[in-house]
Amino acid sequence: MLTETERTTPHRWAVLGVLCAGLLMVGMDLTVLHVAVPTISRELLPSGSALLWIVDSYALTVAAGLIAFGTLGDRFGRKRMLMAGFVVFGLASAGAALSVTPGQLIAARSALGVGGAMIMASTPALIRAVFPDDRERSVAIGLWTAANSVGVSVGPLLGGLLIEHFRWGAVFLVNVPIVVLAVVGCALLVPESRHARPDRWDAVSAGMSAVGLGTVVYAFQQLGERDGSQPVVWATGLLGMSLLIGFVVRQRRIRHPLLDIAQFADRRFSLSALCILGCYGAYTALLFLLTQRFQLLGGYSPLGAGLALVPLALANAAGAAAAPRFAARWGHRRGLSGGLLLCALALAACTLFGAANYAALVAAGLGSGTVMTLGSDAILGAAAPERAGEAGAVQETSFSLGAGLGLAVLGTVLSLVYRSQFGPVPGASAQQWNTARGSLGAATEVAARAGGRVGDALRGAAERAFDTGFAVATASAAVVLALLGVLAWKGLPESGRGGHN
Repeated sequence: MLTETERTTPHRWAVLGVLCAGLLMVGMDLTVLHVAVPTISRELLPSGSALLWIVDSYALTVAAGLIAFGTLGDRFGRKRMLMAGFVVFGLASAGAALSVTPGQLIAARSALGVGGAMIMASTPALIRAVFPDDRERSVAIGLWTAANSVGVSVGPLLGGLLIEHFRWGAVFLVNVPIVVLAVVGCALLVPESRHARPDRWDAVSAGMSAVGLGTVVYAFQQLGERDGSQPVVWATGLLGMSLLIGFVVRQRRIRHPLLDIAQFADRRFSLSALCILGCYGAYTALLFLLTQRFQLLGGYSPLGAGLALVPLALANAAGAAAAPRFAARWGHRRGLSGGLLLCALALAACTLFGAANYAALVAAGLGSGTVMTLGSDAILGAAAPERAGEAGAVQETSFSLGAGLGLAVLGTVLSLVYRSQFGPVPGASAQQWNTARGSLGAATEVAARAGGRVGDALRGAAERAFDTGFAVATASAAVVLALLGVLAWKGLPESGRGGHN
């Protein structure tokens, strides 16, 4: 049930501007550290596991908290949740910038994820509330998705620009003035919105979903680092899967579920969430892998690596902005499946012709932007208005879990292939060889220290192994996206949108 305020919001486009600013900031923090990894490695000296957590703890925490914060926003007010999220995000940004140890930075990144989850869980429901008209909401979602996508794509460029002139902590301090403006704009412009008759909040379900998602992503991360040889990694993954299965069973049995599982019976809802998860996971993982290759093997500076990704960022924003017009003419089903297939073709081209294939990167950006917009619109359009926060949480979980799993899974594939393809290097000691085959960053550092023919041989072996791993990872992602494209074509109704208006 919508209130009168939710039905008529005269300054709704200004409200959208505030929401887009928040999503731009949240998206940037997903990738802004990518170009800073070599600098952080030199200054903080984290272990391989700690470095992995520094990069991925943010997406992991966002994914783990979205469902809980989405339903809390339905109950206590989405505007309140949004403002609280901005405040947490700003304080955590300052904490991350001032970190002097890997543990402090991981804790600050996790707190950033909490703030990001509060922001992201609130915005879809607010858009659904202030844009009840289908056509306007479609445009609003396109612009909002474009803001998030631009943030993700611009993150490496902004990070490179700041690292060129300041300490790496500046990549977090840049959030603080944005947060201040967002809080003021939210207080003045955003109307309050909540579920008219909220259900009882189930803390047990919230804990099961958060811990389950967190342990599953953690297990994927550790598989790549430990070659799957540690029983505790498998046990952690099984624990996470058990908690998630238990969460689903509990939602079906309790009177007031945290997540209405019945929504997933709607193919528009469930297939759209699955398409977003797969496409966004491939997109964010591609960004991370490209920044590492450009810097560590291509010799790019942090700024140069960011600039190299500008075509991908612009294409992604263009695809997100143009998606509603394309769907209005050709239909959501064609748009969603076409975007997935275009991404699959782009990744296949990267597999065949290498990472620096700008035609393929532009195609990947266009396709992913289209999928993110149309998938988001389908999820929100399929949900009843009073479940908007819950639907928004599912949608954003698809984004953030896709980012975490995409990096974990494709990173694991690349790491396993990299180690298996890193053959013996003549003249290199056993210690040099073992260190170099641990990661591309370690290999370039060892090669630089060794110098001469041994250094060149180590670097050459690392480049060949990484490129082989990159090809296998992109080929795997292309197959998954192609299958999702066919599934969307076969499974989605022609309109691809819900009937709850």
